[in-house]
Amino acid sequence: MATIRSYPWTRHFLGSPTGHVVHLRLGRVVHEGVGQAFWFRPTTSVLSEIPVDDQELPVFFHAVTADHQDVTVQAGVTYRFVEPVTVSQRLDFAVDPRTGETSTAGRDQVTSIVGRLAQSRAADTLAAMPLADALTTGVARVRDVLTEALTTDARLTATGIVVVGVQVLAVRPEKDVERALQTPAREHVQAEADRATYERRALAVERERAIAENELASTIELATRRERLVAQEGANARREAEEKAAAALVDARGTAERARLTTEARAEQVRVVGAAEAAAEQARMDVYATAGQGTLLALAVREAAGSLPAVQSLTITPDLLTGVLSTLVRGLGPDDGSQAGAGTAGKAA
Repeated sequence: MATIRSYPWTRHFLGSPTGHVVHLRLGRVVHEGVGQAFWFRPTTSVLSEIPVDDQELPVFFHAVTADHQDVTVQAGVTYRFVEPVTVSQRLDFAVDPRTGETSTAGRDQVTSIVGRLAQSRAADTLAAMPLADALTTGVARVRDVLTEALTTDARLTATGIVVVGVQVLAVRPEKDVERALQTPAREHVQAEADRATYERRALAVERERAIAENELASTIELATRRERLVAQEGANARREAEEKAAAALVDARGTAERARLTTEARAEQVRVVGAAEAAAEQARMDVYATAGQGTLLALAVREAAGSLPAVQSLTITPDLLTGVLSTLVRGLGPDDGSQAGAGTAGKAA
């Protein structure tokens, strides 16, 4: 937007880099161009500022298809003012000399011209198409038709307007119709989603079944191995018990055999000792049988003396000694008496 400074009886105009100014004084062009700066009198001057940058114009309108369905077309038109002087003469882009504000009437006129032209050509195109074709191929066909119509329109060319581009964003039916048309697609998408969900669940169930089967097989294998282990442990225990029993039997037999041999040896020893003692006793008896009464009495006294307590002193009286000697003399025979006398004589000698 241009800048206008006020001074007494005069004004100063400073243009913008995107605005083409046309200064008319008494009907003649005094200043004209982009980025102009000049002095002027507001009582004798007329100013117009035409934008020279690309202008974007959104276009919305309704049309009816061949099957009598209402559709909404959303498009956008990009245009440019290539002849600013001609535009200033045919459209209202006047600048207020006091504030520098540009009138919007020119833009409204362009919007009206382009909008009606685009709507008429698009309506003609969509009127020959059923709704299904309009929704599928309508965007491309309407874009081509509008591009050709707006770039070759004589009125726009005579006004100094050039259409740079046309964009058709959408061709949409009414909300109820659009919802009804979207229902099969939604149902199809939902069916595909359900199918994918069911397949995923089926796959998950199949995998769980496979896992359960693997676990069951592992359990059965472990149980089988456990059974084999128990059987092997039982067999080992039985074999160990049998070996221990056999070893104990061998040990018992060896102990019994040793005891038998020991008993036999002891019996043999007792028998030998008994026989020896019996022989000795027999020999003793034979000696006793041939010995005299005095000898036996002496032997008896000797045997008894071994079991008597210790005697500290012994007193022998004459009566006792006389009786003993008498008994001893009577018991000895003639030979014994001579032997006894010889023995006594010998002891006396």
